[in-house]
Amino acid sequence: MSVANGGVNLHVNVDGDGPTVVLLHGWPDTSALWDDVVPELVRAGYRVATVDLRGCGRSDKPEELSSYLMHHLVADVAAVVAALGEEKVTLVGHDWGAALTWAVAIGRPDLIERAVVVSVGHPSAFRTAGIAQQVKSWYTLLFSYEGVGEGFLRKNDYEAMRRWVGHPRVEAVIEELERDGQMSAHLRWYRANLAPDAFIVEPAPLPPVSVPVLGIWSSGDFALTEVQMTNSATYCAAGFTYRRFEGHGHWVPLEAPRELAATIVEFASV
Repeated sequence: MSVANGGVNLHVNVDGDGPTVVLLHGWPDTSALWDDVVPELVRAGYRVATVDLRGCGRSDKPEELSSYLMHHLVADVAAVVAALGEEKVTLVGHDWGAALTWAVAIGRPDLIERAVVVSVGHPSAFRTAGIAQQVKSWYTLLFSYEGVGEGFLRKNDYEAMRRWVGHPRVEAVIEELERDGQMSAHLRWYRANLAPDAFIVEPAPLPPVSVPVLGIWSSGDFALTEVQMTNSATYCAAGFTYRRFEGHGHWVPLEAPRELAATIVEFASV
């Protein structure tokens, strides 16, 4: 199905019947990130919607940087929930999809029954996680500059994509990024929402999260520290449940889809 928000059309896949779960991917993925998770959730009795977020996959890719500001992304999620005929859903996000899930939980908690965030913790917990997290986030400085991020990722026949990022489906991801201007469209998420001075400026205070949250972090994550996830509990007024996945890297939905689906079902069923 296609869902429109402010002139941007989003591609949404819907499978199964039952309570609705909406899955949000991050960089450098599309809704295909969830291919192995969806069948597990459908078998467990859920209706599952996966979204190609703006700039990605089969969704529209506006060129204006301002189109990727977080309030537009939150409005995209609101439009998807409305198009599904729901008032509230279980919202699940990975990577930038997790950051967006946090933003919806903070700004539009009326849309969420429960929130599941994979890999990325609360924005305040992330920003205050210390030098270890800042070192892991070095690449966001490159991504902040148009042409520099793209050049770095393409250099030496995509050496960074193959050797540093280590995506389980790296060749398919590279092919997708080079389709319809997605390489730059994806990076606009960083450029619009993560300014370079975030490394030195204190984060703005945010209201407490008023929906139950499940945070999942994997021990082999190359980009994110455990503390930026566990410290998220400080900001969750309705409860924060933590699950650590051992022996998996950053791409939990691809590396541990059954374990992830089972953990989501357990949390959503409480």
